[in-house]
Amino acid sequence: MRPMAQIAMVMNLDKCIGCHTCSVTCKQAWTNRRGMEYVWFNNVETRPGQGYPRRYEDQDKWRGGWELNRRGALTLKAGGRFRKLAGIFSNPRLPEIKDYYEPWTYEYRNLTDAPLGDDYPVARPVSSITGEPMKIEWSSNWDDNLGGAPAYGDLDPMVERLRQEASDKVRFAYEQTFMFYLPRICEHCLNPSCVASCPSGAMYKRAEDGIVLVDQDHCRGWRMCVTGCPYKKVYFNHATGKAEKCTLCYPRIEVGLPTVCSETCVGRLRYLGVLLYDADKVTAAASVPDDKDLYEAQLGVFLDPDDPKVLRACEDAGIPREWTEAARRSPVHALVSRYRVALPLHPEYRTMPMVWYIPPLSPVVDALSDTGHDGEDAGNLFGAIDTLRIPLEYLAEMFTAGDTGPVRASLEKLAAMRSHMRALNLGETPDPEIASAAGMRPADIEALYRLLAIAKYEERYVIPTAALGDARRLEESAVPAECSLDHPGGPGMGGDGPFGRDSGRRRLPLVSVENFHLLRGRQSSDDAEDA
Repeated sequence: MRPMAQIAMVMNLDKCIGCHTCSVTCKQAWTNRRGMEYVWFNNVETRPGQGYPRRYEDQDKWRGGWELNRRGALTLKAGGRFRKLAGIFSNPRLPEIKDYYEPWTYEYRNLTDAPLGDDYPVARPVSSITGEPMKIEWSSNWDDNLGGAPAYGDLDPMVERLRQEASDKVRFAYEQTFMFYLPRICEHCLNPSCVASCPSGAMYKRAEDGIVLVDQDHCRGWRMCVTGCPYKKVYFNHATGKAEKCTLCYPRIEVGLPTVCSETCVGRLRYLGVLLYDADKVTAAASVPDDKDLYEAQLGVFLDPDDPKVLRACEDAGIPREWTEAARRSPVHALVSRYRVALPLHPEYRTMPMVWYIPPLSPVVDALSDTGHDGEDAGNLFGAIDTLRIPLEYLAEMFTAGDTGPVRASLEKLAAMRSHMRALNLGETPDPEIASAAGMRPADIEALYRLLAIAKYEERYVIPTAALGDARRLEESAVPAECSLDHPGGPGMGGDGPFGRDSGRRRLPLVSVENFHLLRGRQSSDDAEDA
């Protein structure tokens, strides 16, 4: 056993309202430099839909992630070292700007400076990259809220795959359509194919917390990492010639604060916590022959933080006690391993993703209510799960490599929770058979309800702060050194460089570790007076 710790995230899709607040705040914090106009480290997709970049899930085209070779060993879909060397100066497996979208602004000066006349002035769209007039054809939220679903819905790779098996499962007629929101960030995988794809070794996975980062000083702009990432969450900054990606807001994580997207989420749907896993089992789990076995295989990699043997192994491995204690209280561990309601996104890519999702149940309740039936009655809910507007097969293609069993089990637990808690709220005695039918106890259902519905700040974000004992060193050395976008001479500084005009702002004064904690009370308080 070789225990390691990983900061992981769970998102409850039942609570996402598609407001894009997480996307906007992430972009303002991390991608507000020149060359990053088209980049969204966090984006919210409407499903069904093509996603961002367009059809990123089509690995027959993009060749991201891993596959098994003839000997059953893991190999990169995009090919090994020799194939990369052959295509290092010409890589055809890259999304083009049209697959992301060409960012634009408008000639607002035409509106304010136009001379008096009979014609109304027009603010034409202008490319933020070339400065030339352009025609707007695509953007990151082009199919938001099923915009253009009858015309573009069939281009969703999951819809294509599902229709090969059951042609009538997904329809885009108004009365039969469905949708849900899918927020996405970098998965910070246990077996990251982007790291394995990088020729210069600039991408790495931190041993202390599992966060995947890009060393800006060593990145040479080969863009093999963009091809290697099956989620297409590594981006190329055309102004600096460097790859950039979601950092999981590690300067905040290091001082015990959640990511910006979690902090600002209107629906409070994100959970952050520690998962312990056995690093010796990762390769074997990612190499199981059947894609449908990958979900269970990844669950088998995670360690039980309440097991004394695991705790002793963690102590021998040098994992701080604060981290093992955080793992015991982790909401991510509870949702992933204890209650098993959270599922991984596309485990068939074999990267072992560490951002998991609770599938949406709300459309089932709404559909039942529209028919005049009680939408929260256990008997109705259990019977309706197999006839969802959102087909189980569609959810399974996203979260369990096509296996509907874990998806159905998760939805049944959520349905049991709704029925059980409604009985309690109405002063009735809950039927114990409801919990039993979902494989749970009444106490488990009530604990799950608290976590999903009314959990406070400290319960949703359990982030260890073992580094506080050495806060001064973090403040004066580690933070500016690792945030290498703005270090002297780095790509975040102003002026001309070898990759063209740079985009950095003037260096901001260093924000100390202590300042983060001065804000913690205000950010986590439920009472304005306490803030």
